[in-house]
Amino acid sequence: MSTMATKRDFYEVLGVSKSASAEEIKKAYKKLALKNHPDRNPGDDDAVERFKEAAEAYEALSDPDKRARYDRFGHDGLRGAGGPGGGTQFHDLNDIFESFGDIFGDMFGGGARRGGRNRVVRGADLRAAVTIDLVAAATGCEQDVKLSRKKSCQRCAGSGAEPGTDPEQCDYCGGAGQVVQAQGFFRIQTTCPACRGQGKIVRHKCNTCYGSGRESETVTLNVKIPPGMDNGMQLCLRGEGEAGPNNGPRGDLYVDVRVKEHPIFQRRENHLFFKAPITYTQAVLGTTIEIPLIQGKDELKVAAGTQPGETIRLRGKGLPDPRTGHVGDLHVEIQVVVPKKVSEHHEKLLRDLAGHEESEVHPHRKSWFDKLKDFFSSDVAD
Repeated sequence: MSTMATKRDFYEVLGVSKSASAEEIKKAYKKLALKNHPDRNPGDDDAVERFKEAAEAYEALSDPDKRARYDRFGHDGLRGAGGPGGGTQFHDLNDIFESFGDIFGDMFGGGARRGGRNRVVRGADLRAAVTIDLVAAATGCEQDVKLSRKKSCQRCAGSGAEPGTDPEQCDYCGGAGQVVQAQGFFRIQTTCPACRGQGKIVRHKCNTCYGSGRESETVTLNVKIPPGMDNGMQLCLRGEGEAGPNNGPRGDLYVDVRVKEHPIFQRRENHLFFKAPITYTQAVLGTTIEIPLIQGKDELKVAAGTQPGETIRLRGKGLPDPRTGHVGDLHVEIQVVVPKKVSEHHEKLLRDLAGHEESEVHPHRKSWFDKLKDFFSSDVAD
């Protein structure tokens, strides 16, 4: 499980189909988590690994955005589009218990043992968006993102208590943050309703944060956008989300990338498509034309006899793939342009050509004045 190549499919890990609902995914994870929980399998390292693997799969598939990226790109999608390499890398079991303890924590007495007292909680993730053009998407760029978020209160240093006072131990749970009730052979553990799992109660609240331990701030962050990002992809800035309660670690900031449409080029993944207009004689005789690239320009050789709608591919002239670095191609569709008006000399040449080709063409149309003259002449004759 240390490399991308050895990761199992997340749906296979949880034993559900790709069309499974969010509730089915949650039930499957809960079943695996309870089966392989360390408290039920003391000393079994394989069970611990299965426990971690199930948590990693559930973390990805329970989030609609991450699930959509995983369905489209697999494990690489979570790594390249903002998520880590195939899901969240939990550093230890405590990370899992803190993230998903509400799912199976009530079934075991280990919740309080693993940190109910002064429990450190990770801050919430945030989302933002940047809009770039196709050239910036091809070359990579930097964008500033302005957002509001929570930080630890400076006045109380995150404790929530007015300076000079300290939070007091919760009398209801004895500082454990959890209360346990015994019902026969079962023990049901729930979050303490008095301190809400913190183990302490702030009697004298900070005048700045009013006991929350956090205050708002507005920051401007510089986001580096790698080359090849496509519309709908996501970047992740680790530790740039909201600060957690009790001076807990910050969450992450997910940045949605939006790429504006280009007036000339059309994009399909890392390939570009462009329509090049040429004349009839250029298509028949062949030519070399100058065409634009996403950066700069190039010369395109059009072979004699090229047909309208024919596509010429220029390898490596597209966009880089942000996951693999592979550069796509530029597909140039040839369009033969037919002029709506021609000079008399041009028309004569075309009629001579039509006669050479033995092609039927419409006769030269009379002018409006010629038609009017013929009309009156016919009236006089009558």
